[in-house]
Amino acid sequence: MQRLLDFGEGRFRLAPKCRSQLLKWIGNKQRFAPEIVSFFPARFGTYIEPFLGSAAVLATLAPRRAIGSDVFQPLVEIWQTLRSDPARLNQWYSGRWHSVANGEKIAEYEKIKASYNKSPNAADLLFLCRSCYGGVVRFRKADGYMSTPCGIHRPINPESFARRVEEWQKRTAGTEFRVMDYRAAMAAAKSGDVVYCDPPYRDSQTILYGAQAFDLRELFDAIRDCRSRGVYVVLSIDGTKRSGTTLCDVSIPDDLFEREVFVNCGRSMLRRFQLGGQTLEAEVVADRLLLTY
Repeated sequence: MQRLLDFGEGRFRLAPKCRSQLLKWIGNKQRFAPEIVSFFPARFGTYIEPFLGSAAVLATLAPRRAIGSDVFQPLVEIWQTLRSDPARLNQWYSGRWHSVANGEKIAEYEKIKASYNKSPNAADLLFLCRSCYGGVVRFRKADGYMSTPCGIHRPINPESFARRVEEWQKRTAGTEFRVMDYRAAMAAAKSGDVVYCDPPYRDSQTILYGAQAFDLRELFDAIRDCRSRGVYVVLSIDGTKRSGTTLCDVSIPDDLFEREVFVNCGRSMLRRFQLGGQTLEAEVVADRLLLTY
């Protein structure tokens, strides 16, 4: 779905479809980002995404002015390098891809993973998130150790990756990437700005970096503050899906949001990982999309 967006001063354009993903990440909204974008206000100021992850919604919107942020420094460094030095991003990926392609796949992957765990860095994380099992980049709570094994798929080649870098660099050209807590990012939003929140889901995504300490009630407080200042807020949150045998059911403050819609996300890759690769016909995921307007 595409829609006409008004960026002010008479500048209208279609929100473009994004043909490919740059990073794999838990909760990636790539396939249904156009549907999410279709619910954004037709006119807004700065677009702010304080739980950046794979930046799928940001890239689909391709705003002229945006702030993308996250507390996870190696992740943000990937996006900062995309904007400032895309050739370096290609070098990071190509070097690791060739080491895996020319050696014993799992052993070479484990060397890259060990390098990351010894000293967390953007270059190793970039390749790991594209080559680990199912793109499920999981971290140990105690020390942030990245533990996902090598995927069964063959990572895309450097030429394909470079084409994605070129497309995504254009889509994010108007974005400033920052290492920042979501509360600070939301506090900086001004009246007429749009904030899209895609926080870690409490029942299924605690393996994300930093998610173990995430408190949804604090996010609701930040959303309430944004709403009081005239900031548009869109929140993706657990809908009709399961974590283990538990149906996720998040209690939402009655007076915080004006609208609620459900977005069909398909089958959960995380659950497939947990269940050893089963086809998951019964594990269809739906996200709640909550809007303050």
